[in-house]
Amino acid sequence: MVDASRVLAVYRRNLLVWRKLAPASLVGNIAEPLITLLAFGYGLGGLLGEVAGVPYIVFLTAGAICMSTTMAASFESLYSAFSRMQVQRTWDSLMNAPVELDDILVAEWLWAASKATLSGVAIVVVAVALNVTRAPTLLAVLPVIVLTGLCFAAIGLVFNALARGYDFFTFYFTLGLTPMIFISGVYYPTQSLPGWLETLSGMLPLASAVSLARPLVIGEWPADPLGPLVLLAGWTAAALMLARHLTRRRFRQ
Repeated sequence: MVDASRVLAVYRRNLLVWRKLAPASLVGNIAEPLITLLAFGYGLGGLLGEVAGVPYIVFLTAGAICMSTTMAASFESLYSAFSRMQVQRTWDSLMNAPVELDDILVAEWLWAASKATLSGVAIVVVAVALNVTRAPTLLAVLPVIVLTGLCFAAIGLVFNALARGYDFFTFYFTLGLTPMIFISGVYYPTQSLPGWLETLSGMLPLASAVSLARPLVIGEWPADPLGPLVLLAGWTAAALMLARHLTRRRFRQ
């Protein structure tokens, strides 16, 4: 049974440790999507002009926000969580206190989602500072960022439970996350994909996040938000339950 006070204690422990490394951690999480936004947005955007009726850098901003959130959640729930679980044995130490494995897992999930939210919000701040977009609907991107972070943090913990070493995560990033980024509408509209691939894209969590964020970045409201919201919530719930099962099984072995 998950206890909120125990979850908060583990979460606070991660926060206190992270405070010592915060600048380097933020730079690492934000640098790649920020470089992508500036390089592709201004460089490629100068050649393309408009995409889907908006300047390319505005189009790309929504993708960069979701990609930044996704990458930060993934790195924290994979490399950092694995270090605490397997290498440093922090989870074992915590369970010597009156803390259950489920408490630790939920705390890790929320912590990864929190760091992902910081990364996503940072891209929003940069976009506003550069006057890429200052749409009044931009504040509504925050719930999308939070839900995206929760979703990919849960997915990452599934692979964390399966990993026997850091090398295992290469499969997730190379065969899972990278193709997902390319077919989820981050860089170009999914309508330009072949029909079967567009259908596949519509079932992916990142594509749902982008489809929610892009209209808000442009200054519009999503035409049909319910479908993507349900899909993101479904991925989150399913991944979290699977992560719990696999993590429990790992610690029983």
